[in-house]
Amino acid sequence: MNSKLCVVVATASLVLGVSVAGADSVGGCGWGSKVFDGQRGLAPQVLAVTTNGVLGNQTFGISSNTAGCSRDGVIRSNWRTAAYIEQNKDALAADISRGQGESLATLATLLGMSEVEKQLFSELAKQNFDTIYADKDITTEGMRTSLRETLKSNERLARYAGAV
Repeated sequence: MNSKLCVVVATASLVLGVSVAGADSVGGCGWGSKVFDGQRGLAPQVLAVTTNGVLGNQTFGISSNTAGCSRDGVIRSNWRTAAYIEQNKDALAADISRGQGESLATLATLLGMSEVEKQLFSELAKQNFDTIYADKDITTEGMRTSLRETLKSNERLARYAGAV
């Protein structure tokens, strides 16, 4: 078999595997899913699966709870929340100070919180506003760190800290 035909067969196998795995799951978990997170279409899916296959990182990711993998089978990625925080720092500051608002509700949704947990998160964030925004020129990473610590301080919401 020539090399071009091998590539076509391998690609077709990967595409079939991705389509069976689920249309919304780009590459499952692993570095390929992180690199192509949020992208749609055939090419990103094939590239995500190929990246994971070449690097062989899904098994390690699942066993070590890294690279967007977890032992319970839930795929988690904080790339979207980091980008959201970066783009909405000012709106989040205003919403957190009030304990309500669209940007704060959206962040809670991105974290995967239930409606009851969203309310608890809003209240917790408001109570910890001075801690979260200890520096008026806070960086995105500083804010993420503060939000993680705030979430960890609450027994019910601590499980969301890793998603920030």
